[in-house]
This record gives sequence, structure tokens and C-alpha cells, in this order.
Amino acid sequence: MSMTQERVSATNHVKAYWTMLVSSLISITASLVLSIDAIALAKNPDSALSCNINSVISCGKVGVSWQSNLLGFPNSFLGLICEPVVITLAISALGGAKFPRWFMRIALSVYFVGLLFAGWLFSQSYFVIGAFCPWCLLVTTSTITVFSSMFRINVLDGNLPFSEKLTATLTRRMMSGWDTVVVAGIFSALAIAIMAKYGNYILH
Repeated sequence: MSMTQERVSATNHVKAYWTMLVSSLISITASLVLSIDAIALAKNPDSALSCNINSVISCGKVGVSWQSNLLGFPNSFLGLICEPVVITLAISALGGAKFPRWFMRIALSVYFVGLLFAGWLFSQSYFVIGAFCPWCLLVTTSTITVFSSMFRINVLDGNLPFSEKLTATLTRRMMSGWDTVVVAGIFSALAIAIMAKYGNYILH
């Protein structure tokens, strides 16, 4: 990586790592609440959870579905396992630690799997279950934010096996804030989709 790229990436990494840290803290908090709810539902499937507002905004309806226990245990447990790693990575980096290229690639790849999983869970909630859980939605948005921040860091550091031309193009786009625009667009699309289908239940 050139000296210019090093200066560019170093300048922008503080914000990215802070975004990762805050988003991961939000995600692990939501995962903890969901895990507590999952235990309550295991004891009594009819438990009255705090976010059971109506037939559509219902953590209970989502929590008792097979999609919420895809691996044989509550999906929220994965958040309790994975998010501390991201939190540690962010805090260490903010403290001055530097991680090798292979480590950052693996971290991005693993989190990409988590992003796909979060997207699948949202689609199942939206199209199949017919209800959504506010805490689950918070995990989904946090996952998107963490991945985008981690992707930005890897691009600016030249960690990814892209051509020099593509890396330079992505770097220019990110320096212009296009990655933030993309994330904002994804959040807007999610909000529009939810309001289009469940707006009557949310506003009344």
C-alpha cells in the first residue's frame, strides 16, 4: 500500500471503527434481549414478551418460528458469540493495533455470511412468518452497518483481491461518501417495505 493510501486509510479508519464498535454494542444488546426472550419462550410459548404489540409487531410470533432456531438453538446466541469479536477488533484498532491482511479478509468474509443470514431472516419474517420483531430488525440494521464499515476499511487498506483499477475506483467512491449513500438507501428500502406491508399496524 502506498504512503498516500496509508494516510487516506488512517484518516478514515477512526470513524469506521467507531461505527463498528457502536453498531456491535447495539447488536449484542439486542441479541441479549432476544436470548432472554428465547429462554422465556422455551419455558412457555405463550409468554407475553414486551415487544408483543400486536399480531404483526410480535417478537413472540417470530421467536417460536423454526427460522429463529435454524441451527437447533436460538439465532440470537450467534450474536452473543460473534459480536464480542467485532467489539474487541474495533477497540483494539482504535487503541492502535494493526491486523494482518489475512485476518481482515477472514473477518470480512465471516461477517458477510452473517450479513446474508440476517438478510435471509428478514425475508423470512417479511414473506413467510408475516410478522417482524423490532429487536431482530435492530440486529439486521446493525449487521449492515458493521459490514459496510469493515468493507470500507478493507478497501482503503487494499486488503481485498481486487484489481488496482477497481480498488482505486472504490476508494474514490468511498472517499466521496458513496458507501454511506448505499447504506442509507438500503435502510430506506427496508423502511419503505415494512411500512408498505405493515404500516396500518404500526401507525394504529
